[in-house]
Amino acid sequence: MPFELACSAFKEGELIPKKHTCEGEDLSPPLRWNHPPGGTRSFALIADDPDAPGRTWVHWVFYNIPLDLRGLAEGIPTQETLPNGAQQGLNDSQEIGYGGPCPPPGKPHRYYFKLYALDCELALKSRATKAQVVEAMQGHVLAEASLMGRFAR
Repeated sequence: MPFELACSAFKEGELIPKKHTCEGEDLSPPLRWNHPPGGTRSFALIADDPDAPGRTWVHWVFYNIPLDLRGLAEGIPTQETLPNGAQQGLNDSQEIGYGGPCPPPGKPHRYYFKLYALDCELALKSRATKAQVVEAMQGHVLAEASLMGRFAR
């Protein structure tokens, strides 16, 4: 079976419900995954918007997610370190945790949630940026699963 990422709130390519955006409660969506490859020791998740004006906008940086998890509940608290040891980094709003879609008015933007199966835990402190996580993951990614949703205002 392939390594796959899914969400009960929206399916691949569908609209992200408002409660997961700045127009609603801005709750992180419920995500689930299956079948990480052998040798996986942790997971990392990055959510971003490549359609943002000027550059890709980072909405969520989450790493050292424990191997025994197969999903994330809706509304993950915006804490640097969760009780299970998972760590959250800075999004491009310079805030910890999830910051939902909030594009300027106009055409829909695409939001990619990418989950990485890693052969190690990342030696990073909390508040790491996407760039720091991507650099630390180099040579350690065993598999990647992604999910894309859309949102427009």
